[in-house]
Amino acid sequence: MPITQPATERVRVSADPDWYESAGISLGIRVGNLVFTSGQAPIDAEGVTVGAGDFETQARQALANLSTVLTNAGSSLADVVKATVFVTDITQQDVFAELRAEHFPDKPHLAESFVQVASLADPEWMIEIEAIGLIR
Repeated sequence: MPITQPATERVRVSADPDWYESAGISLGIRVGNLVFTSGQAPIDAEGVTVGAGDFETQARQALANLSTVLTNAGSSLADVVKATVFVTDITQQDVFAELRAEHFPDKPHLAESFVQVASLADPEWMIEIEAIGLIR
């Protein structure tokens, strides 16, 4: 006999301004005590690319956006359990490793996939980060 559980409500996570509203996607979705973020790009609150050609600047902006989305959902960078990092240049892995240590210092370390892609949604983007975080 299959086990059935009541459906858990999905709650949209947004910001003011919501930099993904015009794209028709949510910054994140909260389900129960988890938040699932969309890939956070190196853009400011108005959707303008930050740090064109500068991987570290772009990564810091994507991490700041990720932090905002998580905070707005009732979570934080410290509560991330899984991250997927998409980059257009795998040789930037060492730069991101330093940023990871800075932004995710707690143990146990988060689970992470670091993936090189041919391109992201905007050709100027060098990184995009999505995550799953706990809501305590």
